[in-house]
This record gives sequence, C-alpha cells and structure tokens, in this order.
Amino acid sequence: MGLEQRTLTVPALVVMIIAASAPLTAVAGGVTTNYAVTGMESVPLSFLIIGAILLVFSIGYTAMSRYIPNAGAFYAYIAQGLGGAAGVGAAMVALVSYNLMQIGIYGMFGFAAASFANASFGTAIPWWAMALVAWAVVGFLGMNRVDFSVKVLGIVVAAEFLVVIIYNIMAFAFAPEAPQPAASFNVADAVAPGMGAVMAFTIAAFMGFESGTIYNEEVKDPARTARRATMIAVVIIACFYAFSAFAVAVGEGASNVIGASAELGPDLIFAFFGANAPAWFVDLANILFITSLFAALLAFHNVIARYFYAMGRGGALPKFLAITSRTTHAPVAGSLAQSTLGLVVIAIFAVISQGKDPMYVVFTMFTWMTNSAAYGLVLLMALTSFAVIGYFKRKQSSESLATRVIAPLVSGIALAYVFAQIVINFDILLGMEEPGMLGYVLQGIVILPGIIAWVLALVVRSSTRRAPMADELPVS
Repeated sequence: MGLEQRTLTVPALVVMIIAASAPLTAVAGGVTTNYAVTGMESVPLSFLIIGAILLVFSIGYTAMSRYIPNAGAFYAYIAQGLGGAAGVGAAMVALVSYNLMQIGIYGMFGFAAASFANASFGTAIPWWAMALVAWAVVGFLGMNRVDFSVKVLGIVVAAEFLVVIIYNIMAFAFAPEAPQPAASFNVADAVAPGMGAVMAFTIAAFMGFESGTIYNEEVKDPARTARRATMIAVVIIACFYAFSAFAVAVGEGASNVIGASAELGPDLIFAFFGANAPAWFVDLANILFITSLFAALLAFHNVIARYFYAMGRGGALPKFLAITSRTTHAPVAGSLAQSTLGLVVIAIFAVISQGKDPMYVVFTMFTWMTNSAAYGLVLLMALTSFAVIGYFKRKQSSESLATRVIAPLVSGIALAYVFAQIVINFDILLGMEEPGMLGYVLQGIVILPGIIAWVLALVVRSSTRRAPMADELPVS
C-alpha cells in the first residue's frame, strides 16, 4: 500500500515547509548567532541573497518534480539526472543529513523545555526527559495521517509568526537609534570579505524548504502544488527573515547589535521582551520558542520517514521500510526507523552529558548535528541543480531553456560557492575557536556514507552490467 493520495493543498504544503525552518527559532537563534559570530551588519541582506539563489534553484527543481513525483526527492532526482550510482550515494547523504538535523533539534528542545519548566515550577527535570516527551509525541503523529500533522503545525507556525511580528513592531517602537537600512542592506557587502561566512549561517535557516517535493505523491495536484508551495515558502522565508533580522538591528541599535548578540545570543529577543513587555508575554514567547522547535522536529520527522519509504521501495534500503499503514497511509516503517535512531542518540547524549553544564547539549548535540546536516543538504542541492540539466538533456519536454539549463546552472554554481563557504567556515559554525579534528569527523559522518554507497553501486553496476535500483524508482 502506498502513501495517501491527493491530500495536501498549496497552503498546507507551505505550512509544512515553513514549519521545518522554525521561524521563531531562526530569528531568535540563527539571526543573533549570525550577528555575533560574523560581526557583519549585513545579515538581513544575506537572507535576500540566499532567498534569490534558492528561488532560482526551485525553478528547475520543482519542474523536475512534475515528471518525478517521488518521495525521495534529492535521491530520485540525482539518480535520474546523474545516474543510478550517484543517486544511491545522494540517498545516503540525504538520509544522514536529515536525521542529523531532526535528531540534533532534540538537544535544543530538551534544553529549552527543561529550562523553562525548571524556572517556572522549581523542578529539576533533565533535558533528556523533555526530549523524550517530544520524541514520543513526534513518533505518534508521524504514524498518523499527514493532514493531521498539518493541522498541528499550522497552529504552531501561525503563533510563531505572530510573536516575531510583535517583536518587529516593538523593535521599531522602542528603537534606541534611528534605523539604518543602508547598513543592513548594503549591496556592496554582497562581495565583501566575510559575507561568505554570513551566507553559510543564513542558508541553515532555509533548510527544509526543499521538502515540498517530497510530498508530491500526496498533494492534490502533482503538476502544480509542490512548485507553487516551494516558491511561496521561499519568498515568505526570505522576506520575513530579512525584515526580522533588520528589526533585531533596529531594536538593539545598529552600533550595539553585534555586541548585544555576542553577549546574549538566543536570549537577546527574550531579554528585549523582558524589558518592554509584560511578564506573561515573555513566558508565552518562551513557550512558543519551544513549540517552534517541536514543529521543526515533526516536519523533519515526516520528511525522513518518506525518505526511508522511497529508498525501501526503490531498493536502496531493505524493502520493509516501504511499509505504510492500511488506515492512515503513513510510512510507518520509516517513521519507526527514524524514531529508533532518535531514541538511540538521545540516550547516548543523556549519558555523556551527565554532570556537565546544561548548555553542553546545545553546544554539542544541537550545534554539531544541525550544522553538519546543513553541510550535507547544501551539497545535495548543488548536485541536484546539475542533475536537472542532465535529466532534461535526455528527456523531451516543453520546459523552456531557462528552466532546463540556465536556472539550474546558475543555482548550481551559486550553491557550490555557498557549500565551499560552509567547508571553509565549518569550525566557526561549530563554535570552535581554532580548527580541529572534530570538523573533519563530522563532515566525514555526512559524506563518507554517500561515497561508500556510490562506490558499491558502481561495483554492482560493473558486475551485473545493469544500473542499480535507484534508476528504477517509480515515477508515478
């Protein structure tokens, strides 16, 4: 039995995509960290630049989805455009990257939820207990109908947007200095030294935007829904985050935003609320920060479950992973596989974090895993851009030259540049003051499974004189 057919609409898919980017988390954590680490005032501009790159990427990416409505997305597209062996390698990189992203967020969720509960009620709940609560709820929702998850995420995302909008309004209302848009949106900074590091941080806020095509077997109109939803989501994320990053600079003052971000980090926005809003609103903002993380957990869980499903169905992983529920049509085997991995990693970090500072799990489990995930996903996006060109070179279609060649070529080059910046600044992204072996180890965890799978697929091809199963993915 397959996935549920013709359920998701454009608005529903937009919600799923934006939930993965976690608006409140991205603004409170991502924007302030970007200011603090890079020391650049043009963080708002970087959201527009990355948004433009991803919008160009989406032109060819979503066009290909109309011909290959497969839950494997990167896996299926790279297989069809660059060959089966490359597809199998990409599949492993994607699976590792998405799992790193989802499981890493359990660290931040556990810390934030436990800290809030302990401060509010005088308890001493460990981070891993809260992480396990989220793990259980995510696992339950992941095995239910996908439109049920959409309803949960819709409420959370709407609340997140409302809180960030209120912050933006208050930032302008209580601005200690006159706003300086010329500094925040200085086009000359696009090629300035240091902008590469800024973009390496910024693109992490968009991770999950590509997930729209993963649901293409479950949308009402496979020819249009994913394309429209992806484009809409990218525009919303880019514009909203750019303006919100500018509001952070306005609220703290352009001369002080970098220093304040370095001092307070993700607490900057909540400190601002504490100084300018009622105590109940500060508590509400903290709760919504926690639910923002939960929304991202659920969104990425659904993506990973469908990846397991697609890879099991295509033969890259054991067939049992393609099992779906007879009642909900959810990819239950993939959901259980992802939940099992999450439980194992939570247990490992629960043991090694004993007796350490509560922030330890944020600096390690969350920071290491999510930045490693961004490393892998940006690489896959660059490869997918070139796969689009390869696919349409072999396939007769009515797509324009811009869609088939120009847009994917431009986005491929741009994403390759961003990936190079991530590699160059990887130690900085991990919060390390000096380069060390940790960066190489984490990059190896992402890339080596893909290389091994690619080599094995080539060996299979040469020994059997046929392409591996990735070339045989169902496309309808």
